[in-house]
Amino acid sequence: MNWDDVRIFLAVARTGQILAASRRLGLNHATLSRRLTSLEEALKTRLFIRRTNGCEMTAEGEAFLASAERMETEMLEVQARLGRTDARVAGTVRIGAPDGFGVFFLASRLGKLIEQHPELKIQLVPVPRSFSLSQREADIAVTLERPNQGRLVSGHLTDYTLGLYASRSYVAVHGLPQTTEDLKHHRRIGYVEDLIFTQSLNFTGEVMRDWNAGFEISSAIGQTEAVLAGAGICILHSYIARQHDTLIRVLPEISLKRAYWTTYHESARDLARVRAVVQFLQEAVEADRAIFC
Repeated sequence: MNWDDVRIFLAVARTGQILAASRRLGLNHATLSRRLTSLEEALKTRLFIRRTNGCEMTAEGEAFLASAERMETEMLEVQARLGRTDARVAGTVRIGAPDGFGVFFLASRLGKLIEQHPELKIQLVPVPRSFSLSQREADIAVTLERPNQGRLVSGHLTDYTLGLYASRSYVAVHGLPQTTEDLKHHRRIGYVEDLIFTQSLNFTGEVMRDWNAGFEISSAIGQTEAVLAGAGICILHSYIARQHDTLIRVLPEISLKRAYWTTYHESARDLARVRAVVQFLQEAVEADRAIFC
């Protein structure tokens, strides 16, 4: 298999058009189309459905894309070791992040990164789970703990706080608890315990011994929405909860502290696109660090 043909495949996959890909790579349109056909013949499968208005990836093409991007990473790593690091910020970077940070904070800010680097494609996967960097489930993971094993590079992004919150409508009906003991007489919201993927999320025990939530949601954003609707009291990210005037801090003396870290595989250390995204994340957090206090 010719690596240059794989590069052509990636360009078409990212632009969705043979013409746009040919312009990006500086190749003749007919030459690029012929090389793409050559790759499909070598793989004995059809990678794209070619139409006059663009190219649609087939299921086989989608499957090959993950392998092609791994090949690209390995090639760039080899170039970096030989002192030929590509300085262009181009290609795909997948960011795995907890849903609170990913949806509430990152999603509205990553557009600026695309404006700065038009050849960069960002995939944001904001779900409540952990990501395997070695298996390429993500290129960069925003983690709640600093990994202590594996060939990983980690950097502290920011500390943040959590507290107890309820909606004004809930308090109007049920009143405010004055002590942690009073919480036993209120409806409580928490995580689905057997789906907690890191001990950093198992923080209810720091507030009371038996939280025993009547409503469990495996999503920080989902928990916030439930509290806003008056479903009960929950431990929420303060940087999210403070944006809602209808939420009231409950037992404000209780404050929990956690941290976010940026983590990526050391094989991606010299990739310009990964470095650019990590730097952007650090700068974005620094610009709004006050909201995390």
